[in-house]
Amino acid sequence: MAGKNIIELTDDNFEAEVLKAGVPVLVDFTATWCGPCKALAPVVEKVADEFAGKFKVGKLDIDDAPEVAKKYRVLSVPTIMVFKGGAKVNHHVGANINRDGLVKMLEG
Repeated sequence: MAGKNIIELTDDNFEAEVLKAGVPVLVDFTATWCGPCKALAPVVEKVADEFAGKFKVGKLDIDDAPEVAKKYRVLSVPTIMVFKGGAKVNHHVGANINRDGLVKMLEG
């Protein structure tokens, strides 16, 4: 489902991969049935490939990881969140974001 530089996130690995990461992490909350999520996927993959090593990018399927989705109150997909130092620092709801918008969220 995800590209080579995208981590598949779950309820079990979210803390280790996102909250304890030493770099900013962009998390794409998604679902297999979500059309807008599929439209956004290539943009997320481009950012993951372009900034590999500088930032982490992960995808979390809300149906497969309901605890994390509930904890962060993800009510609509796609939702993008950026985490730094274990804290959520930015978020965006919807597929109406481009590569530059994602990068700005990560660098902000």
